[in-house]
Amino acid sequence: MKEIIAIIPARGGSKRIPRKNIKNFCGKPVISYAISNALQSNLFSEVMVSTDDEEIGQVAKIWGANVPFFRSKENSTDFSSTIDVILEVIANYEMKGRFFEYGCCIYPCTPLLKRESLIESCDMLFSNDDTDVVIPILRYSHPIQRALTVNIDSRIEQVNPEMMKIRTQDLQVTYHDAGQFYFFKTESLKKYKTMWCPKVNGLELKEIEAQDIDTIDDWKLAELKFQLLDYN
Repeated sequence: MKEIIAIIPARGGSKRIPRKNIKNFCGKPVISYAISNALQSNLFSEVMVSTDDEEIGQVAKIWGANVPFFRSKENSTDFSSTIDVILEVIANYEMKGRFFEYGCCIYPCTPLLKRESLIESCDMLFSNDDTDVVIPILRYSHPIQRALTVNIDSRIEQVNPEMMKIRTQDLQVTYHDAGQFYFFKTESLKKYKTMWCPKVNGLELKEIEAQDIDTIDDWKLAELKFQLLDYN
């Protein structure tokens, strides 16, 4: 049986939405959805929350996650990167004699995450020895080649004017990171120290299945999507 860890990074010092990681979302702390999906996927030999906050740690334990240690001060600032947090977690487990061949970083504010997406991404990683990381992706709704910008005179300008002459259907399809999770080979992360290893595959999601939550408006949109998807 493969040893796989789910790491849910949940810092206490969110600024734009205070106490964001344990804020009530449709009746439950938002972090509970990430924990429940990880547990119910039956993929992981360990589901843990990396936090610097005692209250978040207590909520995480109530919903079934482990909090075997608290995050270091160095990785608890506004400038701490996800990869640094993950590598710290892996190193701490290895010092305790636990080694994980694979891992998955699941962000705490992902109430739209489906456990089927975790399972499918895991299968993608297992079935291809040549893959380092699998991430969920979303297609841009409008071609980014036709992006606009606002200049110093507050005038609208075309970023790539030459692209305006090309039919929309002839432009290359582009995607962005859905911001839900990263499934990875542990050794690849330790070697390259980035999620963007040389061989990254994507699992395409539908637009309604993901929502980046940085503002209160984002939060409201996520709740609307959640209700439309009938995730309860």
